[in-house]
Amino acid sequence: MSKWTDYLAEAKRSGYRKRISRYTKDRNKLLNVGGQKNTPPYTKKMGSHVTFDRQLGEEVEPESFEKQPELDPKMWQDGKLNKNISKRLMRIAREFLNGIDKPVHHEAGDGSMAALMEDLRLTGSLANYNWSKYSDVDLHIVIDFSKIDDNTELVKGFFDGARARWNDAHDITIYGHEVEIYVENVGEVHKSSGLYSIVKDAWIIEPSPEKIDFDYITARKKADSLETEVNLINKFIDDKPRAAVKSIDRLKKKIRRMRRAGLHSPLQEYSAENIAFKILRREQTLDKLNDMKYDAYDKVLSIGE
Repeated sequence: MSKWTDYLAEAKRSGYRKRISRYTKDRNKLLNVGGQKNTPPYTKKMGSHVTFDRQLGEEVEPESFEKQPELDPKMWQDGKLNKNISKRLMRIAREFLNGIDKPVHHEAGDGSMAALMEDLRLTGSLANYNWSKYSDVDLHIVIDFSKIDDNTELVKGFFDGARARWNDAHDITIYGHEVEIYVENVGEVHKSSGLYSIVKDAWIIEPSPEKIDFDYITARKKADSLETEVNLINKFIDDKPRAAVKSIDRLKKKIRRMRRAGLHSPLQEYSAENIAFKILRREQTLDKLNDMKYDAYDKVLSIGE
């Protein structure tokens, strides 16, 4: 069992490096410029000491969730994924799998981890008409977990840790869209109105360009309410770390339930619940919540100063 737990523990460090990278990019965008929106009218250029709470201090625009008249033309050609992009995404997936220091044994193919991949799928807004500058390349690697171990939940945890470390260590982009790797079990139900098989070069679920109305105001309120809960928990981490861990776990479950309910509703990606989740992710509230849990857990196990 230790071979799994040792590996999964490494996922704890996930997120720090990427946040530093994002912070640096955001800071550099504001360096050497004058007055900023929603700030005092600075007349001098800002120096490199400037820090930011939210990414660039920007509000998430409701327009960024609206449907586009076409799929991203840099990604798609005549309803098919750009060939060069397909090849690059396949290479990324294979290198991710073969780069894992695997505490597992399997009999698939030539014994390499990449031989386990049964499909590679693109989903999310870039496989739909609601793409924007914020969109990630949601790359899902499909694997039969049972070929690795009968305990598929343990295998899922193993891959979650591996992909978290990969996403943290790499800043790979496709035309400005960050590549995010996920690993899912074969047969896993995926609620999406746009799902493309890169292996088969064909749509599994083809999206519709039909315009959809969505309730951004409700989504914004849901996101703000959850962010308030995050900030409240953060205030008592030092004094009551055990209570903080429990509260964080409860809140994370609440957020997962909220998104799941939205994705299973008729509006799916356009539900207020799913848009609220995306707002939390874009504003890095979810990263903050994860870091808070690690901090609280460390304090629970610590003694004295």
